[in-house]
Amino acid sequence: MEQKELDRTIYYFHEGTSVDAYRLLGAHVEKVGQEYRYTFRVYAPRADEASLVSDLFGWEDGRPMERMGNTGIFSLCFSDACDFRGMPYKFAISAGGKCVLKGDPYAFFSRGGSDGASVLWGLPEYAFTDEEYLAVRREKMTAEDGALSIPINIYEVHLGSFLRREDGGYFSYIELADMLLAYAKYMGYTHIELLPIAEHPFDGSWGYQVCAYYAPTSRFGMPEEFCAFVDRLHAGGVGVILDWVPAHFPKDEWGLYEFDGAPLYEHEAEWRREAHGWGTRYFDLGRREVQSFLISNALFWLKEYHIDGLRVDAVASMLYLDYDRKEGEWIPASDGSNRAEDAAAFFRALGTAVRHVVPDALLIAEESTDYRGITKKPEEGGLGFHLKWSMGFSNDLFAYLSSDPLQRTERHSALNFPITYAFAERYILPISHDEVVHGKGSFFSKMYGSIEQKHATLRAALLFFMTFPGKKLMFMGTEFGTEREWNQDGSVDWRMLTDWRHDAIREYVAALNRLYLSSPALYECDFSEEGFLWLLPDEAARNLVAYLRRAEDGRELLVAISFSGAPNCDIEVFVKRGCYLPLFCAHTSDPLKEPIATDAAGRLSFSLPPFGGIVFEKIKDTVEL
Repeated sequence: MEQKELDRTIYYFHEGTSVDAYRLLGAHVEKVGQEYRYTFRVYAPRADEASLVSDLFGWEDGRPMERMGNTGIFSLCFSDACDFRGMPYKFAISAGGKCVLKGDPYAFFSRGGSDGASVLWGLPEYAFTDEEYLAVRREKMTAEDGALSIPINIYEVHLGSFLRREDGGYFSYIELADMLLAYAKYMGYTHIELLPIAEHPFDGSWGYQVCAYYAPTSRFGMPEEFCAFVDRLHAGGVGVILDWVPAHFPKDEWGLYEFDGAPLYEHEAEWRREAHGWGTRYFDLGRREVQSFLISNALFWLKEYHIDGLRVDAVASMLYLDYDRKEGEWIPASDGSNRAEDAAAFFRALGTAVRHVVPDALLIAEESTDYRGITKKPEEGGLGFHLKWSMGFSNDLFAYLSSDPLQRTERHSALNFPITYAFAERYILPISHDEVVHGKGSFFSKMYGSIEQKHATLRAALLFFMTFPGKKLMFMGTEFGTEREWNQDGSVDWRMLTDWRHDAIREYVAALNRLYLSSPALYECDFSEEGFLWLLPDEAARNLVAYLRRAEDGRELLVAISFSGAPNCDIEVFVKRGCYLPLFCAHTSDPLKEPIATDAAGRLSFSLPPFGGIVFEKIKDTVEL
């Protein structure tokens, strides 16, 4: 990097506007003639000294790094005929008479674990073959409302527990890619969403306590193998979304924690520093160098690994000053509110950068409050996300499903209230990992009643889930009704598929997914009132809902679902006159198979068994069969 370019890059880094800070900082290898040129840079403005320690230079004194003027950056450059790639290293940061060994915040590879040594590695040298996939993605995702009029059906996966070897060991990125691609294609998922795969020391954090933000975890292989993972899924037409954690980081000594002897990545203000619920530190999103670190990291995954989108974890914890804090533990903003404007400004900058650099990638917010404008563009006063999880929808539905059908009359708002806010943001409906751990039970176990009732209710619930407005996300195991809640220390309980009833649930979900993918009425107008019309919103006494879903061209599907255990439910709805063909049935007892016609007034009459559900498609404008 020439001096003029270096000066400009450093300026952008300090301004908080760098979109590729990983090209400035960290470790870099360049082949020049017969020699290798090595450059190490670390940002540690309050350090008295910094050294590179490694197998090459020793782990005690190491090799001193030079301060780059008043930039706060230490640098070391040298050439050698030997290729040292794969060499473990750390930075020895000395401040206030104390020296701490730190992993490289910008390392492209890391050993992780309690040791946390970074591994000298260049940007992944992998020749992607997904040009055709990316061309299709650009065409679909960069329209005015990109990614919103296409089906998005996400399978959420924790790589370490999707499937383990018989000895408990992990499969590799490449092995997992082959398994997941075949399974996603068979089941009808458009995307795989991975719980965080950036390097993290503690398995039990599920990847949410990241120490090396630029390094794919070494648990499953090398960086190039993760490239191959993405490439193989793209070859089969399946997208890859990553869970991304810009809210907080753990206090492991080798990580970002008090990196140069004092808070550097975390907040200076003590009251904003600690994330009490997680035992971690919050990022200082108002510090410009932290903005450059995080925004560059987001773009790093999108550009260098061809990732299709980022699901941003714990957005609410960043947006609210009083998040997880008692009265007296926080200071209001200048306007007296609990809103963190530095976090909102960060998200607007992130959304702007992603739209500019990778306009066909998705930003998805995990955000559980009524904060307005999450999915509006930054220039429209929004935060810049494309989609937001509708956690209220999921929580209300779970509570409804766990209640006695005889008491569901009082809980009917779980079914009809979500439509009142369904178009306020652009939503994903999640059945996520968060809802099947820590004693919450699996999705199947949330169903009320006997085993038979649970199976029937599950089918009805999934029909409601897949036909209600919003994109879809389902955590692994939900698709076959696993009875055990998720445990990250073992495989998903695939043995349950030897039970024909659970295998039947999986086949039911696969058929339901195919219905979704082949029915524009179920996805084209997800975020417009034009795409939904209640037919029976207020049948609380009968635990019944019926509604229409509409495509952009006006084609309609009629959906009716009974959450009652009572005998057959007779239904009358008024629709456009004509003949209606049953496309899909949730119930297995005497499903409708033949078309039925309205009367001259447009009245359509049919019955549903207990926990039954049906989807009709209009096939004729006349009433004659």
